[in-house]
Amino acid sequence: MNKKASILLAEDEITLGQILKESLETRDFAVQLCHNGEEAYQLYQTTRPDVLVLDVMMPKKDGFTLAQQIRKSDDETPIIFLTAKSQTHDVVMGFNTGGNDYLKKPFSIEELIVRIKNLLNNRKASNKNNEILIGRYKFNPKKQTLQYREEKKESLTSRESQLLSHLARHKNDTINRNVVLDQLWGNSDFYSARSMDVFISKLRKRLSKDTSVKIVNIRGVGYKLVV
Repeated sequence: MNKKASILLAEDEITLGQILKESLETRDFAVQLCHNGEEAYQLYQTTRPDVLVLDVMMPKKDGFTLAQQIRKSDDETPIIFLTAKSQTHDVVMGFNTGGNDYLKKPFSIEELIVRIKNLLNNRKASNKNNEILIGRYKFNPKKQTLQYREEKKESLTSRESQLLSHLARHKNDTINRNVVLDQLWGNSDFYSARSMDVFISKLRKRLSKDTSVKIVNIRGVGYKLVV
């Protein structure tokens, strides 16, 4: 019998929290629900869930502060933020504090479930020799290598690896250009944007042997790694 994936859900809106908990449980997840950041941290320490789903605006300790606290000792457990905040700087803050995904309210339970499963699958693939599968490629972000089938592994630069890691974590989802620039380059000025374009071009060449893999430019928004 397969073990259910465990989710720690921290949501201060009691009704919404209960609806989400029951909906996730019907999809075969094991869910623990709490309503403030301090309680969430205590539960995290005792249960070590597979995924953390954190509301940003919580009493006692907000979601960003909680994520920062967790990331001091744990950089692997996936974190999804739930929030009504939609400004770019809020999204940037979410990723800078250690979040893996960011879901804006209102959202559908189906979208939340897809994002949870995607993060779990990425972690499972990453845990197998620290590799992430991208089509017919094997990407090892820790060793900064990329391998096509059984060919010789290519060494990536640190920036190439960071950018590909970000794209791979959000496979088939659009990543916001300014968010990535702020997170990896530290700003989103013209020169950083041009530098990012150069690295995107380099990654496209490295991934060109598998025609099912593409890095698509989403005009006015950012990029999408399509697999």
